[in-house]
Amino acid sequence: MKVSLILPTYNEVEGMKAIMPEIDKSWYDELIIVDGGSTDGTIEYAQEKGYPIFVQKKKGLRQGLMEACEKATGDIIIEFSPDGNSIAEKIPPLIEKMKEGYDMVIVSRYADGAKSYDDDVITSFGNWMFTNLINLVHGAHYTDAMVMFRAFKKDIIKTLDLDNDVHYSYVERLFFTKISWEPLLSVRCAKKKLKYTEIPGDEPPRIGGERKLQIVRWGSAYLTQVLREKVYWQ
Repeated sequence: MKVSLILPTYNEVEGMKAIMPEIDKSWYDELIIVDGGSTDGTIEYAQEKGYPIFVQKKKGLRQGLMEACEKATGDIIIEFSPDGNSIAEKIPPLIEKMKEGYDMVIVSRYADGAKSYDDDVITSFGNWMFTNLINLVHGAHYTDAMVMFRAFKKDIIKTLDLDNDVHYSYVERLFFTKISWEPLLSVRCAKKKLKYTEIPGDEPPRIGGERKLQIVRWGSAYLTQVLREKVYWQ
């Protein structure tokens, strides 16, 4: 089972310097760093250290992840946040859990005593609300449907139509490509009744840089997406 580790970056040089040395190269078969146009030295740092990095062609986090997945040759994709929010030592147990035959495994910030140290009152409520909404509307059983740190089989990208936005209007495509696709992954895994589970994992505070989350804009987009999925995707 070949593993592709994908790291999306955008002005994450301080996080990269702290986190990259903690990632053992034996844990993955392929490393792909996709950059959204950093200007703080992230790209130069990666090149200096010999890490494979490319600048995405189109804007938006979802677009960057899609471009990285298109390049990936692994059977398993792991999404990892290099800003300090993801704990490197959780990569091996994540892979071991995938070996049990799951289609997706999430490193949950709220399962079995795990905690997010990056949450504030608003993001904590938002994560709780969206996770429970996804569970209620789509018959899922997540404790953390929103987090980036997760592994999934590469072939579910096509199974779940994640590479096909034909059922979105032009305006919706512009809107939804700006946000990340983890909630969509969670929703469609549940709707398709794929095999998924979670393992607990703390979320430390981010290291340097600025938080990219736009609470009102992204929250509105996620809410629209979660609700419209009930009707428009089977």
